[in-house]
Amino acid sequence: MSPPLLAVESVSKRFGGLMAVNAASLVAEAGAITGLIGPNGAGKTTLFALISGFDKPTSGTIAFKGADIGALAPHQRAARGIARTFQIVQPFAKLSVRDNIAVGARLRHPDRVEAIAKAEAVARLVGLADKLDGPASALTVAGRKRLELARALATEPTLLLLDEVLAGLNPSEIRDIVPVIREIQRGGVAVLMVEHVMQAVMSLCETVYVLAEGRVIAEGKPAEIVANARVVEAYLGRGAAKRLGPREIANG
Repeated sequence: MSPPLLAVESVSKRFGGLMAVNAASLVAEAGAITGLIGPNGAGKTTLFALISGFDKPTSGTIAFKGADIGALAPHQRAARGIARTFQIVQPFAKLSVRDNIAVGARLRHPDRVEAIAKAEAVARLVGLADKLDGPASALTVAGRKRLELARALATEPTLLLLDEVLAGLNPSEIRDIVPVIREIQRGGVAVLMVEHVMQAVMSLCETVYVLAEGRVIAEGKPAEIVANARVVEAYLGRGAAKRLGPREIANG
């Protein structure tokens, strides 16, 4: 039996007296969309930083395609096939949308002509084809989210880490970008997504992990997760959980 695409085993991260991630374990399978949810401050973005190499775990192991990648720098993990987006989108504002995406494409395509061709193909996939010649600074919030997604995709990852790519979008914009994420999966890219928009998590993810106070407190199918009493309590608090129940999570 082949190993999972990504295997996080008992990973912890301590910042002084704060244990931001506490013996967390999760698996992301090839070609699947996996969700990572939890209340604010749960340690989700820290865990993403550990997986992508922007920070080092205090303990535990992270394996990608069966190989330990704990000693690899972010650019080395990108070369292996791991790409990520960031919550705070920071494009190269003075560059065109095309050139912003081409920055990511240069990882696999050092030739400028090839990088530009790849950038244009990715722009079509994420819905930015009509914005290629404009500056990144002219994009709306939704457009910048798509650009952040495009820059990561242009590196041709096997695993794409999406850190709240839907945050700040209105319901219509969310409905428009969800099919893009599904199309990325259909193209053979596995997705591990941190997200607070639970309707998107419910519709996209096959497996969901819940992080609370740095620990994985639940894992399972989306319907199982929203019915899990520990998950509801982690989001709403014990008193509110008794009054409101799992429906508030599913509709959140």
